[in-house]
Order: sequence, then structure tokens, then C-alpha cells
Amino acid sequence: MSNLNPFGSIDSQIIATAARQFGTPFYLYDERLLIDKCQRLLAMPHAFGITVRFAMKANSTRAILKIISGQGLKIDASSLNEARRARLAGIPYGDILLTTQEAPAGQDMQDLQDMMRQGLRYNVCSALQLQNIADFASETGTSLSVRVSPGMGAGESATRNTGDDYSCFGVHLSDMERTLAIAKDKGLVLDQLHVHIGSGGSPEIWRANIVNELGILEKYFPDAKIISFGGGMKEARMPDEAPADILSLGQYAKEKIDLFYQKTSRKMHVEIEPGTYVAANAGYVVTRVLDKKRTGGDGFLFLVLDGGMELNARPLLYGSRHPFYMISQQGRLLSTEFFGDPGAELAVPVGRCCESGDAQSLTPEGLSLPRPMTAPSVGDYAVIGGAGAYCSSMAPMNYNSHVQAGEVLYTRDGNLVEIRRRQTLEQLLANEI
Repeated sequence: MSNLNPFGSIDSQIIATAARQFGTPFYLYDERLLIDKCQRLLAMPHAFGITVRFAMKANSTRAILKIISGQGLKIDASSLNEARRARLAGIPYGDILLTTQEAPAGQDMQDLQDMMRQGLRYNVCSALQLQNIADFASETGTSLSVRVSPGMGAGESATRNTGDDYSCFGVHLSDMERTLAIAKDKGLVLDQLHVHIGSGGSPEIWRANIVNELGILEKYFPDAKIISFGGGMKEARMPDEAPADILSLGQYAKEKIDLFYQKTSRKMHVEIEPGTYVAANAGYVVTRVLDKKRTGGDGFLFLVLDGGMELNARPLLYGSRHPFYMISQQGRLLSTEFFGDPGAELAVPVGRCCESGDAQSLTPEGLSLPRPMTAPSVGDYAVIGGAGAYCSSMAPMNYNSHVQAGEVLYTRDGNLVEIRRRQTLEQLLANEI
């Protein structure tokens, strides 16, 4: 038994080899699976064209961006620095859509305008953002996208719902008239409507959003030629989860776009911006078991790892579940939740941080939650799956003065390549005065 899971090409021997070569902890990515996911998305059904943008916030490492953009995906950036970073990775501004909570001013506004001159698409998210960019857009004849808060949302947790009244993303429908009045006064062309309702929600709500958004489009955006349904397509990190059927979702969207055309004679180009679906299962956090502790007969077995919340904060933030793989130092797969283990015992993998919440398995209330696994020996490897999205890019990496972990790519040619060096203590301190 050496395969890690049904998703990709990395196995336990590759992980053990990488651990000996680069030292733990580190992130490990599967290039073949990244490419496969991109190709599946680009093959989604559509009526009048589709653009797939990668939600860069999911994983902003340069090598990952280059692989994904090389497959033909464009970029969904969530900050000016993400747009700058994508450009430094070789991605032209014409392939970037900027959707941000920022309200650029001063040098940032000058930079934004320069990016837009080079083709960046600005997706305004508030009346103030529109007002601030209106003169420039009017003078240069630059069309704009508008993100709308649709009044409905979904997500695997409340903090990942980005569409209802508890979330401040986008122009709320109650502020639509004022926003459109600014555009009309300045003679602006709003050629794209954008809605993103949340991450990992049910496919049924994703479908409902398509219908809802087309209604908003017809009522408020007569000049729009592009409609973005956002991201949030569910991926299955755990063996008991089911991923979104993207072919079915694409077919449903196609049918609704066709009906909209029959009703209005408007041919709408579709955009989507997945992050998790592209990268989550292509990534792993590889750690080493430092210690094992028990908290009495009524307590738990804890596996103390050399990486935890500072590499993967999702369990602490969201109560998210990730699959665990226990691997011996020789590269033998001891256990995985994908194939079962009749000899498994219950254990809780925890990190080194001085936080009771530094566990990779927690209840929604934040309590340690034991999971079945073959307990490894000290020195063996504990691997956290589903870590290609919202782990490296979102980690509180320097808590307790731990350094940022390195990142390694398992290439489609079967090579292990370091794509980010491990941070040094000197780098951690470099900006202190």
C-alpha cells in the first residue's frame, strides 16, 4: 500500500524521499493534478464562451501560478499586491481581474490606473470605489466590472459565506441605484456583472445563484456582455465528501444562458474563478512526529508534529477537515482514511505552537477531535492532505517565531523541485529596527 489517495500521482515513497532531501516541515504539490484540474475546468460546457480565472488567494506561490496560467487560466486577484505579484510571475495585466476591498489612493491609485492602461480589469465593489475610478475610466474609455452582493450566499462555514447580509463584499442591492447613478453621470460602461456567493457551498445554491444573477443582470446591467458566477465550487478533501459535478454545473449554466439569449438576444460570456477546486487536493503538508503524549485513560493520544496551525490554519479558523496519512521513515504507508485500517486507534495530530487550538482536527467548538489512524513512531511522517489551497497563502507562519516552511513541486516528469526555500531566522527579523 503506497498510493496516498485516488486523486493524484504522489505516493508515500515520494514523500519520504522529499522529506529526506528537503527536511520537514514543507508543502508538497502535485503538478500533474494541477494540470488535470485546469483542463477539466476549461472543458466545462458553455453557451457563448467561458473564461476560467484562478482565485490567486488560494495559492499565490510563483511556480504554482506559472503552471496554472500556462494551462490557459487567467487570474482573479484580491489585492493590488496580488496583481503586482502575478505580474512578477510573468502573467500580463490583461489576464488579471482585480476584485478587492481596498480603496486605492495616492501611489496605489496611480499604480491601479497604470495596471488598467496595461489591460487589468477592475471589478468595483462599492460606490466609493466606482466614484474614485470614474474620472479615469471616463477619460480613457475603460469599461468596468461590478461585483454585486446578491442577498444570498453559501459556504462550508459562516465565515466563508460571501453573499448574504452578514458579508460586506460587493455593492449591495440596496445601494445599486446610487452606484448606477454615478456610472450614468460619468458615462461609464459597466460591461461585466460579478457575483461570488461563498466557498464550498452546495451545488443547489450555486445553481440558484445563476438564476438570481441573471435576474440582476437583466434589471440593472443593459450593457454587460460578461457574467461572472464567481468560485466556490466544492472540492472533496475527505473520503466521505463529494466534489461539485462541474460538467453538470456548466451544463446548467449553459442552459440558463441560452434561455436568457432567447429572451433578450444578449449573448453572455461566462467567467468563473475557482481556487480550492484547482489546487486543494494537489497539495500536502509534510511533517515529522516529534513526540507522543497521552492525557490519562479518559484523555487522548496526541501526536506532536513539527508543523501545525502555522502551516495549516483551516481547522482552527473553520473547523475544516483534512485527511491524514501516516508514513514510516522508510516510506511505507502506515494508514490513510481513504483505504481504512482495522488496527487504527484514535489520535489527535497537534503542532508546536503555544495554543490549545493548534490541532489539525477540531470540533466546531474548537475542542480536540480524535481521528482513527495507525499511530506512527517518533521520527515517522504525518502528512496532511487537501493542503494545496488556503494553507501556504493563509498561514500565520511566524507565530511563536517559527519560520515559513519551504515548498516542493513533484513535477509531471517525476522530479522533486524546491520552489520556495525555507525562511531563515535572519529573514524573519530583517525588517525590525
